[in-house]
Amino acid sequence: MDFENNENRIITPDFTETDKDIENSLRPKTLNEYIGQEKVKENLKIYIDAAKNRGETLDHVLLYGPPGLGKTTLAGIIANEMGVQIRVTSGPAIEKPGDLAALLTNLNDGDVLFIDEIHRLSRAVEEVLYPAMEDNALDIIIGKGPSARSIRLDLPHFTLVGATTRAGQLTAPLRDRFGVILRLELYTPEELAEIVKRSAGILDIFTEDDGALEIASRSRGTPRIANRLLKRARDFAQVMSNGVISRDNAKIALGRMEIDEKGLDNIDRLMLTTMIRNFNGGPVGLETIAATIGEEAVTIEDVYEPYLMQIGFLAKTPRGRVATPLAYKHLKLDQQTSLL
Repeated sequence: MDFENNENRIITPDFTETDKDIENSLRPKTLNEYIGQEKVKENLKIYIDAAKNRGETLDHVLLYGPPGLGKTTLAGIIANEMGVQIRVTSGPAIEKPGDLAALLTNLNDGDVLFIDEIHRLSRAVEEVLYPAMEDNALDIIIGKGPSARSIRLDLPHFTLVGATTRAGQLTAPLRDRFGVILRLELYTPEELAEIVKRSAGILDIFTEDDGALEIASRSRGTPRIANRLLKRARDFAQVMSNGVISRDNAKIALGRMEIDEKGLDNIDRLMLTTMIRNFNGGPVGLETIAATIGEEAVTIEDVYEPYLMQIGFLAKTPRGRVATPLAYKHLKLDQQTSLL
């Protein structure tokens, strides 16, 4: 994937370097502070309270859903609510079984081990994880050849919290070892507006209710994008007006950033208009689209297409991609529009 180009998009849901400072300061610490995902919160609260009442560690938790919805934040909340420490790592960072063994043996009783992008664990590392999750034990092979022998180390009781954007890529043996599996959904504009107002209060940004809703409605259902747009809207409000983010000020700021009412940016619109004008709206192959707009095919498939499909602007067919009538309507293009 063209990660560098993706990081330059203000509406990418993926974590970027510019998010480091703001996300740490804005993350809620408790379930009561966490806005949205009501079903997930309700169930998680019951599981946490039950584990605490029994004096046990929480069962292993798998969080899955699109990026930017708060999986890392929820992992921190789980640790806070259980009153334990959290160790944070990611699937690609654990290269060898020994790396995982070092993490596990340094945990204290009850601690949370959070593994982001858990679907990217190697098979060798994953096999070390199985007995750790099931039996709180670590199987280590000492020596090689006929003299090799296996020893088992006892581990403290811990809770593994795994996060993934691609639950389908998890192996069945790993997925089956999670006792709690929770899916995070995209947020409604009203929920995102509450998040924007909360973030504005923490960052000391003066935001009117309709200004917060305007930002929320263009944030593609993702808190990470909403917080990013809030910061940029603040810059425009401070320089161009009285520093208060009203609906009108937010519209001006988002318009200058080329983000429209549906949260599409210039690349999203270029992709759709190219399909419509050059190929009668499709069907058109992925590689053809990539060559026409100058993007990598994998970037289009992983970065641009998911949201366009979620809002019904793009459809996949056996013959290729097709722009839907909703896309024509949003772009104000006639369905007969074509260069052919």
